[in-house]
Amino acid sequence: MSIFLVRHGETALNVSRTLQPAETPLSERGEAQARAVARRLAGARIAAVVSSDLPRAALTAKAIAGACSLPIVWEPLLQERNFGDLRGRAYDTLGFDPLTLVGAPPGGESAADFRDRVARAFDRIVRLREGLEGNLAVVTHGLVIGALLSAHVRLPPGTALPGRLGNTSLTVIDARSPHAVALLDCVRHLDAEASDDTRSLSGG
Repeated sequence: MSIFLVRHGETALNVSRTLQPAETPLSERGEAQARAVARRLAGARIAAVVSSDLPRAALTAKAIAGACSLPIVWEPLLQERNFGDLRGRAYDTLGFDPLTLVGAPPGGESAADFRDRVARAFDRIVRLREGLEGNLAVVTHGLVIGALLSAHVRLPPGTALPGRLGNTSLTVIDARSPHAVALLDCVRHLDAEASDDTRSLSGG
């Protein structure tokens, strides 16, 4: 059995390349993307859905849970990295890359604290999957999935980490260590109307 990592659907702030406040919802296209990935997962033997409780992930998870007739387990450890006072500011006007910031921005979270939180989230995810008879869907954020890919799974030989993860992209990993990646950053469920905007931010 596997763990299905799903990035949330598009938000207006993804498209405007703005670091997002916690309460940011999905855009209309993001809602369409959530419905599309939900249809894809409806036939994937999903036995449980766990999600970040931030609205953009929660709304995506609700679409998946509805398609699979399952409740949602809310996991705050799966929240996106907290950029504190930088939230609400345009990425391209900052003069530096906040997504690779090592220290903690004012009111926010350092890279080390974020990695530690993601590691704790992954431990919980793996334990939850162990008690299931099917696959586990995990709905979270771009930087969280990036941190999992860089430190907790095994990519196929010769495969590089993606520089950007698509909205509602699907990454499938083996539930057992070393958690080999079987599918990476796949958005084939998105049609032209709900297509991923590759210029939008993939985290934050």
